Amino acid sequence: MEYSRWHTREVAIGNVPMGGDNPIRIQSMTTVDTMDTIGSVEQTIRMVEAGCEYVRITAPSIKEANNLAEIKKELRRRGYDVPLVADIHFTPNAAEAAARIVEKVRINPGNYADKKKFDQLNYTESAYQAELERIYTKFAPLVKICKEYGTAMRIGTNHGSLSDRIMSHYGDTPEGMVESAMEFIRICEDLQYYSIVVSMKSSNPQVMVRAYRLLVEKMVAEGMNYPLHLGVTEAGDGEDGRIKSAVGIGTLLEDGLGDTVRVSLTEEPEFEAPVAIALVNRYQARGAESPKESAIPIAGTVHPKPAAYPTKEVNTFIGGSLVPRVVVDISCKNLKDPNILTEVGYKYDPWLDKYHMGEQSVDFVYLADKLPSFTMPGNLKQLYNYHTWLGIQDKANIHPLYTLREFVESRLRDPSMNLIRIRNADLCTTLFEALPLDRTIVFVLETDESHGMADQRQFFSALLELGLDNPVIIRRHYPVAEFSGPEGNLMDPEEPLSKLQLYAATDMGGLLVDGMGNGIWIDSPATPADKLVSAAFGILQATRSRISKTEYISCPSCGRTLFDLQVTTQMIRARTNHLKGLKIGIMGCIVNGPGEMADADYGYVGAGPDKITLYRGKEVVKRNVSSTKALDELIEIIREDGRWIDPE
Repeated sequence: MEYSRWHTREVAIGNVPMGGDNPIRIQSMTTVDTMDTIGSVEQTIRMVEAGCEYVRITAPSIKEANNLAEIKKELRRRGYDVPLVADIHFTPNAAEAAARIVEKVRINPGNYADKKKFDQLNYTESAYQAELERIYTKFAPLVKICKEYGTAMRIGTNHGSLSDRIMSHYGDTPEGMVESAMEFIRICEDLQYYSIVVSMKSSNPQVMVRAYRLLVEKMVAEGMNYPLHLGVTEAGDGEDGRIKSAVGIGTLLEDGLGDTVRVSLTEEPEFEAPVAIALVNRYQARGAESPKESAIPIAGTVHPKPAAYPTKEVNTFIGGSLVPRVVVDISCKNLKDPNILTEVGYKYDPWLDKYHMGEQSVDFVYLADKLPSFTMPGNLKQLYNYHTWLGIQDKANIHPLYTLREFVESRLRDPSMNLIRIRNADLCTTLFEALPLDRTIVFVLETDESHGMADQRQFFSALLELGLDNPVIIRRHYPVAEFSGPEGNLMDPEEPLSKLQLYAATDMGGLLVDGMGNGIWIDSPATPADKLVSAAFGILQATRSRISKTEYISCPSCGRTLFDLQVTTQMIRARTNHLKGLKIGIMGCIVNGPGEMADADYGYVGAGPDKITLYRGKEVVKRNVSSTKALDELIEIIREDGRWIDPE
């Protein structure tokens, strides 16, 4: 309910320590072949120049692990002493070699000592204990090497690559993710090795957030406080990748969790660091600020788990089990031209004098005190300030927006839906006490607090304490100054938009993933309406609260990738982005294959040079398809399943 960073153990990683009182560190991963020494070095340098404090390099076999020494030597020769992290999956011998060379190794508990064949396994208690002893024997040599060489280790659980043993025992759950890591942490502690960093990654931000929170709870119960590496795996590219990453990472940063951040985009790795930096920079001054007390006393522990806020429906349009609604301000537009509604999802056809809706058509437009000179679409609700609304004769589909005082003192109210602007602090005022609560009220929740998430989270908790169930639209205002450079001037024109996506996805997504909010209203005078609409629907998609487009679970490229991920992702997106609600996994290799795209409907996975394996869920449908034919074959599988729709 207030911001304070969870204090973790400090872990030395080369000359850049993590955790403790250190700043939140930035990192990313190279995408070139690890055997390309100069290519790896030059890409690493670009990443460092972009802001990376650690650089991770894949080591799928002992050959690549040994070449890390050449990469490190060349980097040092050029004057770069950035700590290097070896990324290990199936090969303990590669991990053991790399641990003697680099500053940190990352191992995945799901496939370091276990297998994943999607088999259902049954164990007696003694048999399960025998499996843990087997893992101990296989893992202990690496721990001893790390201890001897002063090498740190990340125990990195991925939702999609839980072992068959864990899946059979715990299911495909955050609990299974946490226990998968805890087994390895307990082995480390038994061997008196503590230079550990932990991660709980998933391509689903809801799963990822829950897993990290559960991990912290479990670690605290066992007297542990290891640093956390935050990341949403396979986030994708462009706006989708940034929003999905911010929903997951930003929510946890708001919780005070996280000691290092890696944003995984299907883009060049040097583009990831600025996104991570923009997310992290919002929290630099948070510790020095005084936390705001809740307006209403809230029961719970020091760090209560955010509780969902169930609501009733109002006007059969908002609240209850209905999808969250989207509001956009168009009051500054030319309200004489119906074509301005194209930006908010309603395309006007002058020949037929009607509107066509898209998949991302907003639900409310706010017009403040201005009246349009054209007829609005019949299914688009209009919001006006209360005093302007009073003077409108035909109020069909038109609703008032009040201040709290205006509603309390109003002489006329809408019989079906009344929206009231409110803040957390208003809950302890005499005006709120005088509020005549009824079944037509929808709150529009606003905040000016630097701890905006905590402030708005407190509001929802207070409504629960008061026994209310009115729908709430989350409104956040982002002034131009928030996206300005150090001198107050707007930077690269794309940067303000990127920051808006990140900030709004954190501020609103962090509430939505916990079941708080029945609508969102992003208010930013610096941003075109169509970009606000796209960001709003992107946030709802990332939180799985309203699906309006195809979702792509696309891994960031790395040295294991068997095709050009960026080009391939764009090619697949171009032909399938009209398939609303479908989830398509695009994976560069089998390491990031069926496991990492765990909840995808279909998968496109690199199987070898010019070879693609196609999946339906976790089932292989076609193996070793030529890359020139693979997309056509994938579309044919979707068509056979009756899920293909011809684009308009």
